[in-house]
Amino acid sequence: MKKRLSLVATGALALSLAWVAPVQANDQLIANICQYVQADNKTRLRKKLKESRIKVRTIYDGIKCNGESMIRSAMTNNADGVGVFLVKKLSAAQLKAKEQDGQSVLEWASAHGHGGSTIVSAINDRIGG
Repeated sequence: MKKRLSLVATGALALSLAWVAPVQANDQLIANICQYVQADNKTRLRKKLKESRIKVRTIYDGIKCNGESMIRSAMTNNADGVGVFLVKKLSAAQLKAKEQDGQSVLEWASAHGHGGSTIVSAINDRIGG
């Protein structure tokens, strides 16, 4: 009986430790992703995503880099390589979607002087616009 109780306690302890660890990892992962986006480091971004076993489509809506979506951050930092990579990984619906300010990526780009960027061209090619 004591051995069983010990195993249950050990399992509960391990579960509680596992509960805390992902929060720190997620914060660090987000920081790394944003850093790679802003630095236009597509190679490191791809490696980090692969190591973490995550897809851009699943995390895109939840990650903000300095308050902007990853594509907007790429445009702001002239990170065309990463921006085009992100566009290729996202669905057309995600690219057309309104963001927190009520503007789509294309509307925002046009309003902020990024209408002629390579990333905007890639978005237009992707969504057929």
